Amino acid sequence: MIRSIAIAALGIVGSASASLAGPYANIEANSGFIGSNYLGTVTDLHVGYEDALGESASYYIQGGPAIVSPDGGDQETELSGKIGLSADVTDKLGVYGELSFITNGSDDAGYGSKAGVKYSF
Repeated sequence: MIRSIAIAALGIVGSASASLAGPYANIEANSGFIGSNYLGTVTDLHVGYEDALGESASYYIQGGPAIVSPDGGDQETELSGKIGLSADVTDKLGVYGELSFITNGSDDAGYGSKAGVKYSF
């Protein structure tokens, strides 16, 4: 059950964008559903760092505890983290990517990836 929640949460986590260099705190709650069936919520309590890579790209890295709250189950605290990059290809076109993980007690950790293209009108 917890593995399902972790995988669902990793699939819907948002991408951070770096606008200023330096450390930050990020609290993020990700809830998972299958149809209308609520699976639970993973709340990340992260600290991180973001900075520019040249004039048109940026990166971030963050991590910390993740409170896993399955629907009808016992709450557990795991460790999670993310690293991401974004870059402007043109004035209107950008690309981004993110890798993430969350521990799962004594079982294998869960991993996620995200990549995308963003076009601004």
